[in-house]
Amino acid sequence: MRTFIFFTVFFGMLAVLPNGGRAAQDPAVDHVETNDQIEAMLSSEIALNTLLDYAYRSNPAIQATRASWQAFIENYRIGTSYPDPQLMATYFPEPIETRLGPQDWNMTLSQVIPFPGILSQKGQVLEADVRMSKLKLDKVVKDIVTSVSGAYYELLYIQKAIEIARKNLEINQTLSAISQNAFAEDRALFYDVSKAQAQTAQIRYDILLLQELEMTEKTRLNTLLDREPDAPLGRAVPLPLKQVVYSLEEIYGLSAEFQEDILIATEGVRKSDEAVRLSRFENLPTFKLGLFYAGIGEPDVVSPPKDAGDDAVGVQLGLNLPLWFGKNKSKTSKAKALKIKSQAEQKMAVNRVRANISRLWFKLQNSNRLITLYEKELLPQALGSLQTAEIWYREGKGSFSDYLEVQTTAYNFQLSLERARADYGKSLVLLEQMAGVILDRKMPEPAKGGENQ
Repeated sequence: MRTFIFFTVFFGMLAVLPNGGRAAQDPAVDHVETNDQIEAMLSSEIALNTLLDYAYRSNPAIQATRASWQAFIENYRIGTSYPDPQLMATYFPEPIETRLGPQDWNMTLSQVIPFPGILSQKGQVLEADVRMSKLKLDKVVKDIVTSVSGAYYELLYIQKAIEIARKNLEINQTLSAISQNAFAEDRALFYDVSKAQAQTAQIRYDILLLQELEMTEKTRLNTLLDREPDAPLGRAVPLPLKQVVYSLEEIYGLSAEFQEDILIATEGVRKSDEAVRLSRFENLPTFKLGLFYAGIGEPDVVSPPKDAGDDAVGVQLGLNLPLWFGKNKSKTSKAKALKIKSQAEQKMAVNRVRANISRLWFKLQNSNRLITLYEKELLPQALGSLQTAEIWYREGKGSFSDYLEVQTTAYNFQLSLERARADYGKSLVLLEQMAGVILDRKMPEPAKGGENQ
């Protein structure tokens, strides 16, 4: 089930995209689009699913962690194998005389044999390392998904803010011209003209600043995709807001089961349990089995024995003697101390994740409230007031300064609404990372009697 949830988290965002979204694939799988086609797509219009697919295949952090996981798999195979046998040969420049003749050389072949059960127990520890490495790969993938998604939401806000600012610039330029004509006809004060010009200059500055921010955010996305910093990126496709279907307490429970930091810490506790058992095995003797062969020459005697010159063959058996009980006890004590440490680190991970969930939950709810406030109340009221102020000004019932003030308020509310939407999306992405699952739909129940994957 955990593997299913991991892929659900990775691809869950894609389901809300236009055209249904497309899941990221493994680098070994053939892709419909070539690199040139993808580059052409990115330079004209970018969608979050395309960026995630690109990052999964090209981000060096994912590649490095995947290679580390493979290294731990190979380390398991190495660590659970018997030690290499040893072959030693000795040549005597001056042969040693024996009853059967001179010993010219000898050879010893030996094999160390660990105490029964020690290799399998060592394998349990190494298996924990492999599982932790896989969890770290899952975590890195989710971190990249979170970073790309966060940058995407920020880029969405910036591009939408530029669009809003440009529209308001056109309005303000028109208002500035109106104020100058009104001033010439004594229907407006010089203060009105100055205020209109100052507001126009401010919006121009906003556009310049937003354009620089857009380039910065695109550079951030390109680095996550392992592209050149100034590689072209087009306009971001808008994303609908997802609604969370879990309560805060339910998210706490999900994190305990699916969040990688907690799972890694839990696996660390299991590894320390196996390490304590392994330390007891290490206090048991290790055996050594060997074969000895000596080459014997012909003796230089008058009456040699009938078996003169026969080579000597022997079987060796040895073991190490773990007699230093203080050292042996310290091995077990060290393993137990590390177990206590891993248990404390697990609690720390749980507390840290829960604290982050609580903080992100507040930010998410606050952003949602702001979206509702601006979208349902403040912005409609400001736009309505803007129409009223324009009518009153044209009818001579209101001042031009009031008209400008209402228009500025409406402009700021539009930007604030887009900012709240971006903050909501970024907070939700981070919250899903802390929960370990997507939060806009309930998890499917595992089939009864079936085996979790």
